[in-house]
Amino acid sequence: MQRSLNRDTRTGHVVVIGGGIAGLAAAHRLLDSGVRVTLLEATDRLGGKLETGEIEGAPVDLGAESMLARRPEAVELARAVGLADRLQPPATATASVWTRDALRPMPKGHVMGVPGDPAALAGLLSPEGVARIARERDLAPAELGDDVAVGAYVAERLGREVVDRLVEPLLGGVYAGDAYRISMRAAVPQLFEAAKTHDSLLDGVRDIQAKASAQQAAGPVFMGIEGGIGMLPGAVADAVRARGGEILLETPVLGMTRGAGGWEIRTDETVIAADAVVLATPAWSASALLASECPAAAAELGQVEYASMALVTMAFRRTDLSGMPDGSGFLVPPVDGHTIKASTFSTRKWGWVDQASPDLFVLRTSIGRYGEEEHLHREDAELVGVSLSDLGEATGLAARPVATEVTRWIGGLPQYPVGHLTRVARIREEVAKLPGLRVCGAAYDGVGIPACIASARRAADEILATPTLARGTDHGAGE
Repeated sequence: MQRSLNRDTRTGHVVVIGGGIAGLAAAHRLLDSGVRVTLLEATDRLGGKLETGEIEGAPVDLGAESMLARRPEAVELARAVGLADRLQPPATATASVWTRDALRPMPKGHVMGVPGDPAALAGLLSPEGVARIARERDLAPAELGDDVAVGAYVAERLGREVVDRLVEPLLGGVYAGDAYRISMRAAVPQLFEAAKTHDSLLDGVRDIQAKASAQQAAGPVFMGIEGGIGMLPGAVADAVRARGGEILLETPVLGMTRGAGGWEIRTDETVIAADAVVLATPAWSASALLASECPAAAAELGQVEYASMALVTMAFRRTDLSGMPDGSGFLVPPVDGHTIKASTFSTRKWGWVDQASPDLFVLRTSIGRYGEEEHLHREDAELVGVSLSDLGEATGLAARPVATEVTRWIGGLPQYPVGHLTRVARIREEVAKLPGLRVCGAAYDGVGIPACIASARRAADEILATPTLARGTDHGAGE
């Protein structure tokens, strides 16, 4: 039963709409400052695209499986909610690229596929492709303007082969998008800045690498959580509840209006009054909720496109396998015409998967890129079949899995085309005109877990700084 929201005597009430990691992080941040928080989630589970599960008794992530550790926000939050002793880096970071009919080692010394030294891509690219990169310093400096597509710019400077066989699959693993559409300023900002400040892109990458080498002692690039990254939302939710925050599942928000006394949030059962609102939903949902109060921001949010994808998780008996390649898995360039875009050997990549199921070999494939929604409508068995076919061709795998699990993430990944950050600035400018309202999530500053948490912190801090919340009123739950 929903408890009354007018019993708390603390000043200020903030409603957070959306129970993904951004919404949960915003609620956690707000509670640090002593305000009263209610989080509303439309579905029956928290975490958004972070979800754990099991396959043949083996614990697995069914969504995102790692977080960037060189950005502090996600690791900091995990530690703050009691997961410090469960943080684990990958057991191996050695990966391959399945291209030109072979698994080829992922080269070292690149920034999202862009090398500082052409020789680093020898073997992955053709000799002609490597030679094309080496001629980059002979080109006149390029004019970037306010933004440029990663693929278009890199192809102009280094040739299409490096884009098609390395940049594209690396970006595709993050955004499930098209490198020739994705904004360099939004998706690879350090590369954009280097390109702006160096006449040669190769020299710019070398500069990035020199700075990165100084951070090597800071620890691993990526981090996982024993039991799965999907444990993070539950731990944050527990911390939110322990601090007095209220979380209501299966509570879709039907509308929100701004009145003289604050905000009114309408659900199918009640109207909740709030001094401020953090909107942590996907862009299309935020667009619908802002249509009446902030039509300009709603229109911009309505233009944000999303890609869908499916994850096919499979468990094999180790005794049935022979000759599986070493490493954590491989990426697949779309130019090679295969269905899967990547495969992760979870048993090799994560020590906790290996230890929890010593008789099993767990792996997963990912399927689906921007503009390829037709794959997502195929039956589970067909997605398993095409995955096994591609795996067999890439690795020689002939065994049959003892269990499979297909997870679809429809509209899971927002796309960041050229001009994305300018659009985000316009959205925030319009939203800020309404007292006590902020937005956060994957649609704005980055799709990775640390970026989502950073946007949540920003939204929470800006809410806490608003005079509306500082005055505070003690609203009731509804009528």
